[in-house]
Amino acid sequence: MDVRKIVGWNLRQLRVEKGLSQERLALEAVIDRSYVGRVERGTENVTILRLESFARVLKVPVARLFIEPAEGAKLPAGLSAGRKFGSGV
Repeated sequence: MDVRKIVGWNLRQLRVEKGLSQERLALEAVIDRSYVGRVERGTENVTILRLESFARVLKVPVARLFIEPAEGAKLPAGLSAGRKFGSGV
């Protein structure tokens, strides 16, 4: 799997686990929301500083974003409509 796809998969998984919307993650990481979407889709070449920002907000080590998902693992669904800002951060 392409490293950009791995980072995007992990970012989405962690974000959803924490109950954060893309908007909230972007706000807390001081990053544009559309950038978060591109990272999650694996189309953005992320810098180390951006990874550090995501990891800080998600309260995980940066290395956690590089763990390859298990074969057959399902990407978590997005948050339900109306849940604009999660608690947890």
